[in-house]
Amino acid sequence: MTNLPDPSERERLLAKRPHDIFLSNLIGNHILIFTAISTFGPAYINYLILVPLLSFAALGYTYYRSGHIRREDSEFVWAHWQVARRWSKIFFFVLLIVTSFAVLGWLGKTYLGMMKEAVYAMVGGLSLLPTLVSVLVLIVIESDSLHHARVGTLPRWALRRFLGIELEPSQD
Repeated sequence: MTNLPDPSERERLLAKRPHDIFLSNLIGNHILIFTAISTFGPAYINYLILVPLLSFAALGYTYYRSGHIRREDSEFVWAHWQVARRWSKIFFFVLLIVTSFAVLGWLGKTYLGMMKEAVYAMVGGLSLLPTLVSVLVLIVIESDSLHHARVGTLPRWALRRFLGIELEPSQD
């Protein structure tokens, strides 16, 4: 077995927090808020800027907090913050790509005279579709991480990466 003690109920609650923040960002922000604003049509399309702003704020908080949590207090909680930081970093780069293509689309329409439909195809196909796929994949991955936090365990890769613990195959 590992040399980690079973986490207390408080440690489990604290370990769930980064996963709750990340899942709330993915589900609440990127699915619900995006869909709600998009449903209202072109009159409210400018409010879509809230989605990446709220997302960058949530990702920034997770990244900042995971860097300031002390490992000495609880290795279990610390490791779960590092797991959430890893997925947040990946999603941050996905959002950077999305915003880059959105800006390129705006620049193309404004300065290069691209047709509106061509800009929609570029932004939709190269940014919104990959974002949707990454959101759905990260929801599944982060739900698994949240489950690990609830039951007081860590994924095998997290034990190896963050705590340096190698489990033997029979210890699954």
